[in-house]
Amino acid sequence: MPRAFTARRVAAAAAYGGGGITVLGGITVGLVAAEARLARRMIGATPSGDPPRADGVFGGGLPGEPLSFAMLGDSTAAGLGVHSPGETPAALLADGLSSISGTPVLMVNVARSGARSEALEDQVERALAAAPQIAVIMVGANDVTSRVRSADAVRYLAQAVDRLRAGGSEVVVGTCPDLGSVKPLMQPLKWFARRASRQLAAAQTIAVVERGGRSVSLGDLLGREFAADPAGMFSEDRYHPSARGYAAAAMAMLPSMAAALALEPDDESLPDARRGEGVLPVYLAAAEAAETPGTEVSGARVGGHDRGPRGRWATLLRRVRRTPSAPAAHHEPHPA
Repeated sequence: MPRAFTARRVAAAAAYGGGGITVLGGITVGLVAAEARLARRMIGATPSGDPPRADGVFGGGLPGEPLSFAMLGDSTAAGLGVHSPGETPAALLADGLSSISGTPVLMVNVARSGARSEALEDQVERALAAAPQIAVIMVGANDVTSRVRSADAVRYLAQAVDRLRAGGSEVVVGTCPDLGSVKPLMQPLKWFARRASRQLAAAQTIAVVERGGRSVSLGDLLGREFAADPAGMFSEDRYHPSARGYAAAAMAMLPSMAAALALEPDDESLPDARRGEGVLPVYLAAAEAAETPGTEVSGARVGGHDRGPRGRWATLLRRVRRTPSAPAAHHEPHPA
């Protein structure tokens, strides 16, 4: 399984400062650059301005103290490409989490369009000011398109997870999406983009699980739906998700957030071999998850031990997706 070993090499390089591993490896950079310029011309319209802001309290009429939730990452986490606050992934997740928990949720979104993994350092600082009980990170695409070394991107993500965990937050990471699914890309750029995206996603998973977080593979954002209706699942720029696309991603991540906060029955976290789930060394689970969008990877124990002969144990789960309710019914923005 070459991708599993590549992911393990990248994660090791991130942990120990190794060098030489880039997301695009030894491909012909000139060819890819030319294809990328052509793709940008084909994409044409790009969203202008900032993503809509949805920070505030969701489920304000529910009893209890608000559960604190922070969103970090890039334009996908920020919700670029949609027009109303309730359509952003952070709003969908906050509203869904409020419905599951039966309590209000106070959400702060510190994600920024164009952010690479190195930007997480500053974002974590701002997120920790809100003392989040759970944080969601969606990052990686800009690292691939900017040809950032995978080891560097993973190291920044690992540091962010460490700091959030030390601050008392559960962490769920939506790993790098499959950029090969972007419609205007042509071969060979499409193949290179897919390969680089999935290698980075697998390496991100290893780093996140090693630090006590959970990963959810976004891949091509639940590919069959996107392949069947790319016009409906992508926004006007044909690069960022549409409102329907963000809802699909939110439905993939919400069950993992609920599990991280112990808001679901214990039996829902048990792997079912009939669905291809199970307990594996983390680098094998990471490679499998990178190939299957919507798959969660989290830490596991076998015989009372969290590590085996081949490293950290991990549980691979293909969770049932929950449909978030309409956030506009519960959203109460902070007063100006």
